[in-house]
Amino acid sequence: MVRGKTQMKRIENATSRQVTLSKRRNGLLKKAYELSVLCDAEVGLIVFSPSGKLYEFASSRGSKETTRREYRRIFHFLSH
Repeated sequence: MVRGKTQMKRIENATSRQVTLSKRRNGLLKKAYELSVLCDAEVGLIVFSPSGKLYEFASSRGSKETTRREYRRIFHFLSH
C-alpha cells in the first residue's frame, strides 16, 4: 500500500490536528534520540504545542538546561 504525499497546510479539524501533533512529535523525539546515539552527537530539541506546553529532548544529563539557555540566547538575538 502506497501513501499519498501529505499536503503541507494547516489541518483544520482540531482533533485531527492534535493527533497529528502527538504522533509527529513522538516521531521527532525518537529521531533526535537515534541521531544522538548513532552519531554520538549532542542533540537538543524543543517543541511547543499550540497550548504552550513544552516538550524537550536532550541527549545528555544537564544538557536540557544548556538547550534552554541556547534557545533563549538565539531567540533574544533573532528578536532584536
